[in-house]
Amino acid sequence: MEITCINCPVGCRLSVTLENGQVTSVTGNTCKRGEIYARQECVDPQRMVTAVIPVAGSAMPLSVKTRTPIPKKLIDECMKALSAVEIAAPVKAGSVVLANVCGTGVDIIATKSVGA
Repeated sequence: MEITCINCPVGCRLSVTLENGQVTSVTGNTCKRGEIYARQECVDPQRMVTAVIPVAGSAMPLSVKTRTPIPKKLIDECMKALSAVEIAAPVKAGSVVLANVCGTGVDIIATKSVGA
């Protein structure tokens, strides 16, 4: 399998060999981060989720993100959960907007302050 590493601007082309759902070799990386990325991406891909949600009492929407990456397969479910969030001003950057999104143990946090 061929993938491109996205950990830095170099964008190494990685060749990954999988056997029985496990990574057995990674080549083409110029640093250790490339190997780590390839092993994660081919077995259990994860992504940071960023979005904006409305804030009652403010014309400015609130930008939010997952505190850490979540499984890629849960992105749609995460966005649906975010669409149900109702939050009112003031909101402080770093505050938890939605705890334990989709049972992942990962919180959605505000990335800026609104009306504070």
